[in-house]
Amino acid sequence: MATGWAHDGAVQEQIESSIEDAVQRVRQQLPQGPSAEHCQNCDALIPEGRRLAIPGVQLCITCQSLEDQQTRFSGYNRRGSKDSQLR
Repeated sequence: MATGWAHDGAVQEQIESSIEDAVQRVRQQLPQGPSAEHCQNCDALIPEGRRLAIPGVQLCITCQSLEDQQTRFSGYNRRGSKDSQLR
């Protein structure tokens, strides 16, 4: 239930907006273009199934897993401020 100056449904709209922002951010990080046959980092062969499943893939599973562990998303703490709920 929204209170104060916010209209009914404002909190749900904020949640949906946060999810949409996160999805767009992840979509922008997806590889594009032709897939590489060999990993850019270790030169290992990238299996054909992986190349077909992920168009534009440039890393083998091992190197991608390592990169994913190093990349952390900090995001926004929208719960920290009541003003953020009125976006």
